[in-house]
Amino acid sequence: MKPLKTGFLMKNIKKIVYDAKKTKVAASRLGILSEGLTFDIMLASYLLNPSETIDDFASVVTRHDYTRVQTDEAVYGKGAKRSIPDEDVVAKHLAYKAVATFELENPLTRELESNEQLELMNELELPLSIVLADMEMQGVRVDTNRLLEMKSELAERIATLEKSIHALAGYEFNINSPKQLGVVLFEKLNLPVIKKTKTGYSTAADVLEALSGQHDIINEILVYRQLGKIQSTYIEGLLKVTDKETHKVHTRFNQTLAQTGRLSSVDPNLQNIPIRLEEGRKIRQAFVPSEEGWKIFSADYSQVELRVLAHISHDENLIYAFQHDYDIHTKTAMDVFHVSEGEVDSLMRRQAKAVNFGIVYGISDYGLSQNLGITRKEAKDFIDRYFESYPEVQEYMHSIVRFAKEKGYVETILHRRRYIPEITSRNFNVRSFAERTAMNTPIQGSAADIIKKAMILMQERLEKEKLEARLLLQVHDELIFEAPEHEIERLEKIVPDVMENAAELDVPLKVDTAFGNTWYDAK
Repeated sequence: MKPLKTGFLMKNIKKIVYDAKKTKVAASRLGILSEGLTFDIMLASYLLNPSETIDDFASVVTRHDYTRVQTDEAVYGKGAKRSIPDEDVVAKHLAYKAVATFELENPLTRELESNEQLELMNELELPLSIVLADMEMQGVRVDTNRLLEMKSELAERIATLEKSIHALAGYEFNINSPKQLGVVLFEKLNLPVIKKTKTGYSTAADVLEALSGQHDIINEILVYRQLGKIQSTYIEGLLKVTDKETHKVHTRFNQTLAQTGRLSSVDPNLQNIPIRLEEGRKIRQAFVPSEEGWKIFSADYSQVELRVLAHISHDENLIYAFQHDYDIHTKTAMDVFHVSEGEVDSLMRRQAKAVNFGIVYGISDYGLSQNLGITRKEAKDFIDRYFESYPEVQEYMHSIVRFAKEKGYVETILHRRRYIPEITSRNFNVRSFAERTAMNTPIQGSAADIIKKAMILMQERLEKEKLEARLLLQVHDELIFEAPEHEIERLEKIVPDVMENAAELDVPLKVDTAFGNTWYDAK
């Protein structure tokens, strides 16, 4: 242990690791300050091809044709459960891992250089892993009493819904049984059958959504299911993983999962807290500062993906809208419907918003018609008028698909790649999905790169300014901090300054901030 500790403390010793974030967390728990981590073979492998699953050390080294590393099977025996093997075997296994880690650095570095991704590794992903390690160790305080109150409130609401559903059905049945629910909907109430499975009628969410409006029972069931998931997955789930002594949850941020480069959150997943229903949004009331007299501070990028689209498409009209701080959905409605700003009503703006975000995801006329409840022809006309207003956006969509077919991949503004072999598939549905992926990935991936860079710069700025404020969470386009109340005024200046200058685009980045006693209050 002593030589290891000494080595980690010495900045001038080059340290090549597998999983820098986990290394930092483990070293900290051992009382070791990990300094000078210079290369991470896990992150390098992920950047080179994010579509390949990273399960463990062996999966990475074998992917890169390094066959000398021993698998767990070699150490523990075929089919054997993990037990304590012979010390010599373990020592040999660790030695192989150390050699493999060291020897993979050069070939992986050459590949990154060839892909113009070395800066992405050294300036973004590797320093970010250290920021994420600090965030994981810090954790977020949870008000368990508030969660227990919510659990009780939700149980009452679910029980009321259950009675209502039974009354609408005419008798009591198990709402959570697809078979019994199918009989109620399609035999007792004679609703049209949308889809059948091997075991009977389908009562999946998309089926119920399609039946929405045909009977009062449908909406009640949809809400019943949503509340049930909030209760079991989020409220009860959070209570299970909250530390009994510190009252904190320590989510883990996965840096090597999403092919777009976005971070994901697990154990618990704090990025997926449902916000469509007020009951879901209220879960954020349970996230509170860990210190007395502190506040939760939120900073959220405004429409970052649409701003990235304006930048990479070079569309003059879209750039003009953002440079002159238009409400982009109102501006799109003005352009598409050929009306003045004052003539844009709420329906026009809602339709324009659906198209704006739909375009980012390569939406089809069918998809838009489903989203807006209009005919397919109306949806096609709407999309055509959008592209007339923003012609360079349409050209970008065509050119990125051509690029993907020629190169086999697409990339972000920082050269993060995503390989899309399905784009040359003969199957229309497979190829169409791949084309939508090609359109969206540079946009979503570039947005992910920007917020990652902002996290690194933000951590540096907090340290430079000697602020007590701490970065706690990253949720999509939002950063969540906790800070003493007397620092809030400074954060309101510093955080937007850092986040809005995290990347140089043809349009300005915009950040909205808020603060409160809970995460809910800071929204």
